[in-house]
Amino acid sequence: MCYDINASLEAQLKRATRNQDLKAIEEIIEKLAPLTDLPLHHASGFSHPEVLIYTNEDPFYPIVATWGLIPHWVKSVKQQKKIWNNTLNARVETIFEKPAFRDAATEKRCILYVDGFYEHHHYKNQVYPFFIQQKNKEPLAMAALWSEWVNHENGGVVNSFSIVTTEGNDIMSKIHNNPKLNGPRMPLMLLTEMEEQWLASKQDFEHDLKSIVKSGGDVQLHAYSVGKLRGKSYAGNVASISDEVAYKELAAEELNF
Repeated sequence: MCYDINASLEAQLKRATRNQDLKAIEEIIEKLAPLTDLPLHHASGFSHPEVLIYTNEDPFYPIVATWGLIPHWVKSVKQQKKIWNNTLNARVETIFEKPAFRDAATEKRCILYVDGFYEHHHYKNQVYPFFIQQKNKEPLAMAALWSEWVNHENGGVVNSFSIVTTEGNDIMSKIHNNPKLNGPRMPLMLLTEMEEQWLASKQDFEHDLKSIVKSGGDVQLHAYSVGKLRGKSYAGNVASISDEVAYKELAAEELNF
């Protein structure tokens, strides 16, 4: 699963910077960035933060979107509120089957760039958060689906997205051990050479998806435990939230990454 992220404006500008369009970058910073909730040192998907995503319709100029996909067929705000929390993630194995995701999986794919994400580890009836990032500390490119929803009550348009998840790799299999889940999960992360394949509009995309998912496990990750992300001791959306915090009780598990 992926319900907690860390995202800076610098990370979100990853693709725009790669395209070296200085005018576009300046416009994004001036016009779009103020509309987001950045920086997100820690944000839960259940708070539905607004960030930048790069879509298949314009791969190098992002749009502002809220986390929690709202399918285009949702008819009311009441229905939107009901489905929102259930579409933060989309399992890659079923994106072409689930009604909430299948249209987006075919026509509306996007990329979310983050500095890292958080996952919880279970040990002796306690939960310990970990921060996961690339070993080289470069932004992570997460595969995502998006939707453009029209609010029929006021005519407003809301862009939204869901992070695609896949089976956890070796590191995530050690961290993400929630006993209530059937195996570890992690965001589907994209190697640079796979980003264009994810965004490409192809009739045979389902075939390409297999190689994209397989390559996602090759992204080199580094992880360490951090302070609590829930409860009274939670520090909030502050830069220090991703600082390493050691837990003596975890020493026996030898979770070294």
